[in-house]
Amino acid sequence: MVAVLSCEMWLVGASLLLLAPSAASAQSAPELINEAYDLAYNLDHDAAVAKLQQALALAPNDSAPHRAMASIAWQNILFRRGAITVDHYLGGVSKPRIETEKPPAALDALFRTHVERAIELSRAWSKQSPRSAQAWYELGAALGLEASYTASVEGRLMAGFRAAKGAYDAHERVLDLDPKRLDAGLIVGTYRYIVATLSLPMRWMAYLVGFGGGRERGIKMIEEAAASPGDDRTEASFALLLIYNRERRYDAALGVIRELRRQYPRNRLVDLEYGATLLRAGRAAEADAVLTGGIDRLLQDRRPRAGGEVPMWHLKRGAARVRLDRLDEATADLKIARGDDAPRWIRGRASVELGKVADLRGNRRAARASYREGIALCDSDRDPLCANEGRRLVDAAYKNR
Repeated sequence: MVAVLSCEMWLVGASLLLLAPSAASAQSAPELINEAYDLAYNLDHDAAVAKLQQALALAPNDSAPHRAMASIAWQNILFRRGAITVDHYLGGVSKPRIETEKPPAALDALFRTHVERAIELSRAWSKQSPRSAQAWYELGAALGLEASYTASVEGRLMAGFRAAKGAYDAHERVLDLDPKRLDAGLIVGTYRYIVATLSLPMRWMAYLVGFGGGRERGIKMIEEAAASPGDDRTEASFALLLIYNRERRYDAALGVIRELRRQYPRNRLVDLEYGATLLRAGRAAEADAVLTGGIDRLLQDRRPRAGGEVPMWHLKRGAARVRLDRLDEATADLKIARGDDAPRWIRGRASVELGKVADLRGNRRAARASYREGIALCDSDRDPLCANEGRRLVDAAYKNR
């Protein structure tokens, strides 16, 4: 989830009035920020940016609107890339499948400008008021955002280490100062969970530099953050959605998704994830119904689509229909998912599913050819879960249970 800045020392000596939110900010900027996040999580990115521009006009020296603007720029980049579902992040935590193309220059500049300003302001605030839990919270949140961007957008996992450690330390400080600030548990719990999933040598390295571990403790801290009234409850819910899927706790994941659907009814991607999680849980008929409704909704939605979104919907519904033995309908969906405009990993997964169709029809030769095509596509796009499944099926024919 990574900048010692040249004017830092000037900020340390600046006026407290300059650093603290203004009276207008205290009355209006937080409301605008909350509205902006609500819009962003409902996929209304442009409207969210407009709200934050108002908040920044009211509180230019408050770190919170700068951090929010950076966060929404980051979300927009991931949306355009198609890094929009749990599938994109399943697998090894330390080696996720990451797109490497450069982000749009304007969004990259927007992110960098505001995350650096958020770090400046919050770092200075924490130095001026070292007993302020909120100052340390803001600093940790901004550093965590920088670390996440470095890893997920730039694909440089280790380059974000310094900011990640700074975020972890700052939010541990929050919990020391105010144990009731459960929202700070999101970053601390996330890194504890990640450390616990690393290989033993990597885990010991993380311990040596000061990260804590503990899989169950990490999950518990994120659950408490999601249940708290703090700023990070939505982010914590999305983190739980990923973790519960990784842990194969599908009923828990479905509970999280249902609440997210209630909170963000205009976010069609939550429905996509709902269908995908139902499919992982072995509930193919329910998945098909949810995904069919989502595809109908997508056709009516005139807002921008995420990268690869249409192929992803059809991949998931096609996979559900394979499991339901509705092979002609599945083939129609999977051919859309395997179209030339789809990302390689989606085309690869669609090819593996089409191999299953061929196996179910008794055409082992065609099935193996389709699996091998899927393996090549998924390997080229760093999707080991798909490639490994394809390799298993080359050797042993798929049978629908």
